[in-house]
Amino acid sequence: MTGVPTGVIAATGLLGGYAVARCTKKRPLGGVALLAAGAVAAKGWQQKAGNATAAALGGAYVAAFAGSHPLAKKIGAWPSVCAVAGGMAAASWAVVDRRQG
Repeated sequence: MTGVPTGVIAATGLLGGYAVARCTKKRPLGGVALLAAGAVAAKGWQQKAGNATAAALGGAYVAAFAGSHPLAKKIGAWPSVCAVAGGMAAASWAVVDRRQG
């Protein structure tokens, strides 16, 4: 996974977690996908930018997930998930990925 930008991994976790939960109608399975991608992204953040950056972006990942729920009530589920995934990808790129290329 070293060639995949961490922002792509994080965004995929948010999008994939929601898609799995919605398609299977089993929210815990979506949580597994969300957690797995988050763990891979966090490992990349830590390796590329250190513990403090990984902790900050990990917090942003959790906040994006949590924030997508109230946002979904205003704009809809998929638009909300897409918005927070895009925000997370942008944050990860700005802090970690753009320095690696």
